[in-house]
Amino acid sequence: MNILLIAPAAGNWSKIARKPFFNGKTFRFSMLSLLSVAALSPKSAKVTIVDEQTEDIPEGPFDLVGITAMTAVAPRAYALCDQFRARGIPVVMGGYHASLNTEEALAHADAVVSGPAYGAWEQVCADVQAGCLGRVYQGDPAATPPVHLPRHLLAKNQYVTVSATFATLGCTNHCGFCSINRFHGGQRHTRPIADMVAELKAMPDDFFVFVDDNLTQDRPYALELFKALEGAGKRWVTQVSIDTADDDELLSAMRAAGCMGVFVGLETFNEENLHAQDKDFNKPARYRDAVARFHARGMYVEAGVIVGFDADDAKVFRNTLRMLEWIRIDAIQLAILTPLPGTALYDSMAPRIIDDNWEHYDFRHAVFEPKHMSAEALQAGADWIIRRFYAPWRILRRIPRWAAMTGGLRSFPYILALNLAYYGRVRRFQIGGHDPATASEGAEHRDEKKSLRAAHS
Repeated sequence: MNILLIAPAAGNWSKIARKPFFNGKTFRFSMLSLLSVAALSPKSAKVTIVDEQTEDIPEGPFDLVGITAMTAVAPRAYALCDQFRARGIPVVMGGYHASLNTEEALAHADAVVSGPAYGAWEQVCADVQAGCLGRVYQGDPAATPPVHLPRHLLAKNQYVTVSATFATLGCTNHCGFCSINRFHGGQRHTRPIADMVAELKAMPDDFFVFVDDNLTQDRPYALELFKALEGAGKRWVTQVSIDTADDDELLSAMRAAGCMGVFVGLETFNEENLHAQDKDFNKPARYRDAVARFHARGMYVEAGVIVGFDADDAKVFRNTLRMLEWIRIDAIQLAILTPLPGTALYDSMAPRIIDDNWEHYDFRHAVFEPKHMSAEALQAGADWIIRRFYAPWRILRRIPRWAAMTGGLRSFPYILALNLAYYGRVRRFQIGGHDPATASEGAEHRDEKKSLRAAHS
């Protein structure tokens, strides 16, 4: 059985690895979903993994094609489905978009795997071999994932690390803008600690990434995992909630286990926005102290920030940039609020959506009309924050802080590389923008002068 697994790429990311500089390598570290699918395939099968950021799709022949897709690459995924089906090759789609928009995906694919692939892909392969492929296969998130993944199938030297893994699946929070809870059915599952240790010991790199949505949400499990990692000589980064900083025991355990950095979803500095998105457990007044506590353990902090919430106006961009500097964030992943199809947020915002091109649902395009500004202002302001935060002089200004962190020399190369990679994205994608508040204030000032002249004429 000859199986082809594809991670599509579109827009700026298509074939970006062929660029000599700023080629996105720092942001390529996972491919975990397709590696897992490859591991679940029949042992006798020949499996080929293609990441369209790095390489072209081979001609074949293939007996089965599997495609994973987020919403922004769904159009490209559908085009590939149509091409392979025209050649008589069965195509199965999986991933977030197909799971949340199954009927749409089935208009292009022969079948859809909904949810995680575990317990579903094995049946897909058996049914293809038997000539009785079904339409929808439901994955089992509680199934035990394979311990060892075929990382050798990835293109050589195209990833910052091929050593990505996960210890937990899902998140029990119900943040309104997030599709994770819907995808995993509100459930959370953990892998056996012994499996994790065996996998990590076999990894080819000392540096790896936990791609968990919220690694420390199950505190007892996290403490047991970190204890098992002590002395392994591994360095890693992961995603946690900001309240992890309040737990000294947990922070110390993370540090001892080799954690160098965390991604935290701050989202916004506006409590009204947080409340509207069911994320009241984030307390903006405590952000600065929380970041300091991570720094004290030698962990840099990359913040997830979203603009475009209903309480945001044109001043949100300037205020956000100022607050990010004040709380001493080391890197940001700035997103425009994006109502992904298949989520409650999409349904609630449907009357205001002005762009139905799924390629623009990449968290970098304004696809709806905000309440207190124009879509153009939202786009310009988001771009402006990214460009300003990653200005070379700002990166240079952060270097002494990184060097002074506890164990700073250990994590310094990684956080510097991340900042330079984001700066490279600014250059490669020509991100510009402007501060809409400045333009608004200028217009108000001009209108005021006109009114005064009219009053005295």
